[in-house]
Amino acid sequence: MTDTQAPSADRKLFFLFLLLLVWAPIPLGSNRPWASAILEVGLFGIALAWLWLYALGRTRLHTPFRTARPAIWLFGCWLLLLLLQIVPLPSGLIQLISPGYASLPLDPQSVARTLSLDPYASSGFLLRSSAYALAFCLTLAFVRSRHRLRTIAFVILGSGLMQALFASFAHLAKLDYELFFTRFVHSGSAIGTFVNRNHLAGYLEICLALGIGMMIATLRGGQAQSWKQRLRNAAGWMLSARVLLRISLVIMVVALVMTRSRMGNAAFFNSMLITGLLGLIWSKYATRSTVILLMSLVIIDIFVAGTWFGVENLVKRYEQTTIYREEQPTGGSVEERVEPGMFAADMLKDYPVLGSGGGTFYVAFPKYRIAAISAYFDYAHNDYVQIATETGLLGLALMGSIVLSTLFVALRTLQQRRDPLARGIAFGATMGIIALMIHSWVDFNLQIPANALTFVVLLALGWVAYSLDRHHAGEEDQGQAAA
Repeated sequence: MTDTQAPSADRKLFFLFLLLLVWAPIPLGSNRPWASAILEVGLFGIALAWLWLYALGRTRLHTPFRTARPAIWLFGCWLLLLLLQIVPLPSGLIQLISPGYASLPLDPQSVARTLSLDPYASSGFLLRSSAYALAFCLTLAFVRSRHRLRTIAFVILGSGLMQALFASFAHLAKLDYELFFTRFVHSGSAIGTFVNRNHLAGYLEICLALGIGMMIATLRGGQAQSWKQRLRNAAGWMLSARVLLRISLVIMVVALVMTRSRMGNAAFFNSMLITGLLGLIWSKYATRSTVILLMSLVIIDIFVAGTWFGVENLVKRYEQTTIYREEQPTGGSVEERVEPGMFAADMLKDYPVLGSGGGTFYVAFPKYRIAAISAYFDYAHNDYVQIATETGLLGLALMGSIVLSTLFVALRTLQQRRDPLARGIAFGATMGIIALMIHSWVDFNLQIPANALTFVVLLALGWVAYSLDRHHAGEEDQGQAAA
């Protein structure tokens, strides 16, 4: 079924879903209870409306949804684990599963307790996780045609471009203002509508990955046979939408450099190089145009755009970064960034299988930190450690399986598919996954609702690219008419 043949209600729901993706980063990355609640209510509402259309026979499940069933089942297991954490269980069973509970005070009148140290926080975590799982499923349900695949990709890219333009302008103008009851100081670095520059960097990593993928999707193989053909090709390129897409990528790279996020920039450029090498080595259909594009990204973005817009300040931050904590640090130390995660890792000894409960890091961590760490930490500054400590090794395995299965599917798409759009989206999904996997070692982008939501949608697009056009559109239309 083409998008023009889709029922009006389905198109409206898709539009609302896209609107929610653009809204998510605006209110502080949705990293406030009220902003997160808006996101959750919106996703639950769209999902219920889609289910109502499905019950009425006005929409149906398509190939991407069926193809991604392994990931959907893993999401389901993840949510069951989070639900188990807030269900009262016998105290003896809980202490057997998680030895850390043996040292906690127990009400003598109580014969049951929850696995979570804070059931209220874990209930909120379950709701957020359910919203992310629904976003994954909604992406698979809505994005069933090439038109919609391009649309959602360009909407995410457009959202990243808006963030980049605003962040760059605010930083160059050194704006200082209050928004959503939060003080924003742009003089030191670009932060956009996020509270933390590293989270803007994480969001731009995902948007840039998808943007580069769409740029690859527009490339054409073959070589011009004459100078006239080359001239026509160059003129056509200058007049095409690809110029606007390339300019958008440059603007977002400039904003990424302006964030002064060391790991954010390192994650982006390393993920681009790694994915480019994988695509060229692994793929049967890599083109010369892809090589030229990746080389231009590195040369133009780093040595031209970066030089004009402050790459030297980022380099200075790298040079001032030390390994160990200093009494008067000038640029931060690796030790300070990894300390919370290092000491939080000790929590795994006490809560190894099912964790201390989703969203309970702030409760459990004070017991394990040393006296030198006096600051309040509600996040581990390491997504791997935080997921492992809050949901146990089982939770880490489930989430890791979702990401790695998508990475595997995206790489298979790069290897097997000749379709430029499928290959471009697969490239973007692969690059986005690798970028967040690198960045997550010293940050907590996956704890920020806007970044987590966009990342989950990117994962779903990886499955969509794999199944794109594997069945004839006419068969899909006939099936829809029969339904």
